[in-house]
Amino acid sequence: MKELYADIIVDISHEKLDRPFQYRVPEKMRGILEAGMCVTVPFGNGNKLIKGYCVALSDKCNFDPARTKDIVAIVKNGVGVEDKLIALAGFIRRSYGSTMIQALKTVLPAKQSVKKLEHRTVERVMSREELISLLGESERKKQTAKARVLRELLEQPSIPYEWITGKLNVSGPTVKSLEKAGALRIVSTDSYRNPVKLTESAECKKSLSEAQQHIVDSILSEYEEGIRGTYLIHGITGSGKTEVYMELIEQVIKKGKQAIVLIPEIALTYQTLLRFYKRFGDRVSVMNSTLSPGEKYDQCERAKNGEIDVIIGPRSALFTPFPDIGLIVIDEEHEGSYKSEGTPKYHARETALEVARLHGASVVLGSATPSLEAYYRAEKGDYKLFTLTERLTGGTLPDVSIVDLRQELKEGNRSIFSRRLQELLADRLNKGQQSILFINRRGYAGFISCRSCGHVMKCPHCDVSLSEHKGGSLVCHYCGYSEYKPVKCPECGSKYISGFRAGTQQIEEKLKELFPGVRTLRMDADTTKTKDSYEQILSAFANEEADVLIGTQMIVKGHDFPKVTLVGVLAADLSLSVGDYRCSERTFQLLTQAVGRAGRGREPGEAVIQTYQPEHYAVVHAANQDYESFYEEEILYRELSGYPPAAHMLAVQIFAKMEESGKVLAKRLADVVKSMGLQIQVMGPSSAAIGKINDIFRFVFYVKSENYDTLIQIKDVLEEKWKEWQPKWESVQFDFDPMNSF
Repeated sequence: MKELYADIIVDISHEKLDRPFQYRVPEKMRGILEAGMCVTVPFGNGNKLIKGYCVALSDKCNFDPARTKDIVAIVKNGVGVEDKLIALAGFIRRSYGSTMIQALKTVLPAKQSVKKLEHRTVERVMSREELISLLGESERKKQTAKARVLRELLEQPSIPYEWITGKLNVSGPTVKSLEKAGALRIVSTDSYRNPVKLTESAECKKSLSEAQQHIVDSILSEYEEGIRGTYLIHGITGSGKTEVYMELIEQVIKKGKQAIVLIPEIALTYQTLLRFYKRFGDRVSVMNSTLSPGEKYDQCERAKNGEIDVIIGPRSALFTPFPDIGLIVIDEEHEGSYKSEGTPKYHARETALEVARLHGASVVLGSATPSLEAYYRAEKGDYKLFTLTERLTGGTLPDVSIVDLRQELKEGNRSIFSRRLQELLADRLNKGQQSILFINRRGYAGFISCRSCGHVMKCPHCDVSLSEHKGGSLVCHYCGYSEYKPVKCPECGSKYISGFRAGTQQIEEKLKELFPGVRTLRMDADTTKTKDSYEQILSAFANEEADVLIGTQMIVKGHDFPKVTLVGVLAADLSLSVGDYRCSERTFQLLTQAVGRAGRGREPGEAVIQTYQPEHYAVVHAANQDYESFYEEEILYRELSGYPPAAHMLAVQIFAKMEESGKVLAKRLADVVKSMGLQIQVMGPSSAAIGKINDIFRFVFYVKSENYDTLIQIKDVLEEKWKEWQPKWESVQFDFDPMNSF
């Protein structure tokens, strides 16, 4: 019999080991071991046992057979990686730059194998007469615990084991002794942890509008013809994109296929899940970072076993191991959170297209403010574009006022609320209607600076300003360093040192000063740390337990509150001050999404945008809810500057323990790129926007090219150089078409 060999990727994330190692498959594993399985192998000179993943099987040995080691074991309950997921990991490795093991760990359905949840039931075995006899004997011997169990078994033939040990307070050994006596048997069945704890009743399907039905019919007719396209639905806020998604999913499920629905924030999971649950019942589940390892593992098992049809979650839900995906929906596709900030820095949109290709699925993108990338491709004909221009509720888009804060200051108003916003807030409180106040800031206050000399209190490890928190502490939001707020400026000794207060807590306090008795809820990074905090805050606001919801950007994305008739955007142009080519796009999207939260019910809505730059095109077009006009201005800027989507860009990020060695290495890498003789533009190298985090120095250079494959070629060459040079105290990362400046 011919020998069989397996290519194994070992579970060590190191560039030097970023290749398969060949092992012999023992005879006992033949016919059992498959590509994708998790195995234990001896590795290195000491034959240390480590985990690895089988990526291929072959009868050819590429090395000396006498020196080839045997696989030790197949990991029981190890999370298997199907062929398609291995292929997807290869795509991520090739397209975004990482080690193969990092790519595999990204697509693995769960990070670890978890013990199955066991459900135990106690069932009656003896006849009633025998049980009564045994009960009498137990009572005579004063075996009260046994007697309690026997009485219950006389009442009902089957009892949950946990009920006996909990409610009846009977120990496990006592139950075991009754099993030995032949009175009962303990039946164990595996059950799944289900993170969905909803008891909502089904609701009638809403009839689609003519525009919605046209989209559904167009996509389904192509699906029937075997065309698996990518579709962009550009629908204004409240136009019913979710109803279109659900109708498409229902039709795909009828064909025996599964659907993945990606949403940008965990905060949106609850409302989205509620709507899908009412339509599809317990055939829907969720996948996100708040789930326990056991819950994640069980959702993957349920998906593999065909027990769920729809999974909802942020970008990681894309890797749910469904056997036959028919449709992938990416809602709010413009959101930056669809781009991974950790290695590999993949984008969910591009990766979803590859998942769809592997499965033969269609992709539907939806947004009120599409990303320039998606709209650009729709304009070129790569995606098919649909538009929804009317609100389903029959309501209209809110009336939007732009308030110039410079004028407010000139006229003596030093409050964080403009006079117009104060008037409208008072009006809504009188009418019993709800309002949302949005600011794109975190914490109690911003930076601390001296008004005399301009000195800013910074973190000694991260080169960023410290933020003031309650209790007088200054905290670094990158590494956690903290110190007490100084009474005097450490540079000039001036007593005029204080914070620029623009946090959610500060807004809440000022609001309560203006309107005593106002009921508020706050939603930001500090109030949503616990597992169920998103749901608790959102459901409390939906149940009208508060008049005003105050928060950061997580409150303005996708939520639907019919009683909200006013949205106030405070300091709208903070995001315009970021040194980033996407800042105008982000500001436009954020403002459009924010004002779109108002007037989604029967009552008309209003919005107030407070800004220091009222004439900026992103602010003006957002107030008018005019995406096309914004797109025309912004794409012209991108084409002139050679920025995505008009061209592609690669950020090469260097991390070093010593500043000088990092600087030298960044220049060497940039010189390699320049010497390749390609039609490219190299920007830098330079120190990163934040030059040091946690005592690690950061450098970056950017490469622009019209051809994405050219950038992949550059990445491949730099990876080879890195292996050749083998730097000891430095590391490198690649970010294609970066969402943020580094």
